[in-house]
Amino acid sequence: MGLFSRFRGGRPGRLRRADGADEEHLRSWAAAREGVEAFVEPRTTVTETTMVLVAKDGEWTRRRVSGPDGARKLARSLKIPVYDVQLVGYPQRMRDHDARQKVLRERQRRRDLGA
Repeated sequence: MGLFSRFRGGRPGRLRRADGADEEHLRSWAAAREGVEAFVEPRTTVTETTMVLVAKDGEWTRRRVSGPDGARKLARSLKIPVYDVQLVGYPQRMRDHDARQKVLRERQRRRDLGA
């Protein structure tokens, strides 16, 4: 076993591909929220193509998909808009949501320390 092989999930040289669980998560997540939009992220050396779903309040989730065409097909079946994140970037509401969550986590950490 190589020094860093445990960080590759035991599959050296292979990326984990999208599966049915990834698609089911995206479908159920989108069904449970309002104003969902899809943002397709390109494949990298570490990760296959991914899709980020962002709700109108900025909450988001990310899962692997079977390529850009698969992402567009999934978005069409969900009847939600789909964007290429390299062209449009991420929506501001997503960054605002993350900032709010960070503040809430810090407040909770301080409460936990004071208790």
